[in-house]
Amino acid sequence: MGSDGEAADVGMDLGAGSDTAKDPGDPGIGVGTWSWGNRFLWGYEPETHDPTLRATFERAVALGLRFFDTADSYGTGRLAGRSERLLGAFAAALPQQQRQELLLATKLAPYPWRLGRGGFDHPLAASRQRLGGQIDRVQLHWSTARYAPWQEGPLLDGLARLVSSGGAGSLGLSNFGPQRLRWAHERLQRQGVRLLSLQVQLSLLAPAPILPGGVVEVCRELGIQLIAYSPFALGLLTEGPATERALPKGPRGLLFRRLRPRIQPLLEEIERLAGRHQASAAQVALNWCRSHGAMPIPGLRTPAQVEDVAAARRWRLSAEDRERLDGVAFALGASMPANPFTST
Repeated sequence: MGSDGEAADVGMDLGAGSDTAKDPGDPGIGVGTWSWGNRFLWGYEPETHDPTLRATFERAVALGLRFFDTADSYGTGRLAGRSERLLGAFAAALPQQQRQELLLATKLAPYPWRLGRGGFDHPLAASRQRLGGQIDRVQLHWSTARYAPWQEGPLLDGLARLVSSGGAGSLGLSNFGPQRLRWAHERLQRQGVRLLSLQVQLSLLAPAPILPGGVVEVCRELGIQLIAYSPFALGLLTEGPATERALPKGPRGLLFRRLRPRIQPLLEEIERLAGRHQASAAQVALNWCRSHGAMPIPGLRTPAQVEDVAAARRWRLSAEDRERLDGVAFALGASMPANPFTST
C-alpha cells in the first residue's frame, strides 16, 4: 500500500524518482522505496542490496529527483523500519544544501492499537529518528473507513496537530476514495491544515481513479496533488508483449501467470508508443500517469533504473495517445487487485 519496488531491470532500465518540475503543469516523478527492506516480494538482503540502493539514491539526487516516499511499515520483523532507516542514512550523507532540497515523505500505518488524537505521537517521533530528523510530509497510510471508521477522525486530528506544531512539514493521505477524501479534506480544513497530497494505486492496469467522479477529478477540484503508486503494476507493464518470458519468483509470479496472457493488447500498444518515442515501456507507463496529472512513484532499486526515469521527463504523451491508452486499458477486462483498505 503505497510506493513500491516494482521496477524491473529489462533492457534500458525502469525506474523511478521524483523531480521538482520546472513546468508548473508537470506533476514530476517520485521515488518509491517499498522494496527497500522487503523480502517477501523483492528478496531484499542488506549485505547484497544496500550498496546498490545507496548508489541508486545518489544517482537519483544527481539527476534532480527530489520526492522520496517511504512508510513506517516498510520492512517487517527484524527489518522493521528498514526503508526509513536507509533513506535517512542516505539523505544524511548529502551536503546540507542538497539534503534541504529533498522532500522526504513517510506514511504512518493506522494499526488497531494506534488510537485517538495521540495515536501517532510516538510513531511519528520514531519515524523522524529513523529519517535523520527530517519529515517533510507525513501521510495516513490507508483509510480505516471500511472496518473502523471511528478510528480515522481522531487519528487525522492528531496528524493535523502534529503538523501544526512542526512535527512534520505537511500532510497527505493514501488509499482514500473520492467520498472519504472529501470528508477528510473538510475535517482538516476546519482545523486550518491544508491537505496537500493523496496517494492511490494508479496505472494502466488500475485506471479506475480516472473515471468520472473518481479521485483524479476530486483532487483537481480541491487542489490536492495526486501521487500514483504501483505505476508499473509490479512490473507487468514494463516487460513487453512477449509471453514466453520467465515468470518472476514468489507471489509476483502468480500475478503474472494470471494477468499476462490477458493484457497483450495493452502491452502491444505500449510497445508501439515506446518505439515511436524511442523510449522504454516504463517511460510510457510513467508518462500515462503524468498525462492524467499524477506524479508516479515507481520503485527504484538500481542506478540504471534512475537513468530511464530521467529520460521519461524529456517527453510527454499527446492527448490522442493518452486517450488511445485509456480505451485499451478499460477494454481489457483485466486489472490489478484493488487495495482492500482503499475507502469509497
